[in-house]
Formats: sequence, C-alpha cells, structure tokens
Amino acid sequence: MTRAAIAILLAGPSGSGKSRLARLCRLPLLRLDDFYRDGDHPDLPRRHGIVDWDDPASWDREACLTALATLCATGRAQVPAYDIASSARIGCHDLDLGAAPAFVAEGIFAPTLLADARKAGVPVEAIYLDRPRTLVAILRLVRDLRTHRKPPAVLLRRGFTLWREQPALKRDAVAAGFRPLSMRAAQRRIGAMAGDPGRRADTVP
Repeated sequence: MTRAAIAILLAGPSGSGKSRLARLCRLPLLRLDDFYRDGDHPDLPRRHGIVDWDDPASWDREACLTALATLCATGRAQVPAYDIASSARIGCHDLDLGAAPAFVAEGIFAPTLLADARKAGVPVEAIYLDRPRTLVAILRLVRDLRTHRKPPAVLLRRGFTLWREQPALKRDAVAAGFRPLSMRAAQRRIGAMAGDPGRRADTVP
C-alpha cells in the first residue's frame, strides 16, 4: 500500500549537529553520507592533493534521490551503509519508516536534491542548520578526531577550508530554497511536522 511521508531535508556544514538534531527528533533517518562513492572510484574529485569529499561529485546523487522518492512513496527503501574512516561501502540495509509521518534526510549535499525532489512531486521540507562557524569548526574537529575519520593533518586542512567557506554554503542553501534555523528552532519545526509541537525543544542549546 502506498503512503505519503514527508522528507525533511536537513542541510548544514559538516559538524554543525545535523545527526544530533535528527536523533533528538526521534524520526527515521536517511544518512546522505551513506551515498558517498568508494575511495577507489576513478572519478573522485580532488583538492589540495587529496580527495575532496565536500564536492558533490564524490557522492551518488541519483541513487540518493531515488531512495528519497521511494521512502516518501512507499515508506521503505534499501539504502547503503558507508564507513567514512575507510572510505568504502560496507553493506546495505532496509530503512522502514513504520508509522512515522516524516523522516529526516541529513547531509552536506542535501541542497543538491531539493529542486529535483520538488520537480518529481516529492513532499519536502528544507531546513538549513545555522550555527556559528567557529563553534561548528570546533565541534567538527572533536568529532572527527574521536571517530578517526581521517588523519589529523587532513582534518585540520579540511577544517580551515570549511570554516572559510561556511558563509557561502549558507548563501547557496538559502538561494536553493532552504530555511536557515537555529538548533532549537529547527527542533521545534521538525517536532511540529512529526505531530509533537513541544518535542523537547528546551533540551537544545
């Protein structure tokens, strides 16, 4: 039986707290990072002598858009599982929305999906998680060091580049149709869409 779930596209710079916000809202989660290409893919873009994982060309946009539309239409889709540390897909799994009226699709490449999703008739809410860039840079570095995502030298180089580019990232997302919201405001908005307007908004700084 078909259904109509809402896809909440959650954009924002790497390390801004998108995954944390998704967990707090307690909705099914589609991790857009799981659609990265393997590190040995021949067409990966490069910058500063290393793979540029912040370039949309490092990511399988079409597969992600298909999964997004399938989830909205049927409530279920098979999605990949990706290991950031090894830059490789490690399997796949079924994502089942159950009775949830919406799901969160979070990742830095969310803005690239919005226009085509709307053109295809996919019900989408677009939110950009807007937080101070120095705070984001610190949170990102702590996260990446803790999870051993990449060598420290790579993390520092990438972190400075992302800090510098964050204002442009926000401008591009807003121009694409995303609404910039603070962590607290985004949680209230998502909670309202999930049928719980008061969903623990006071827990988010």
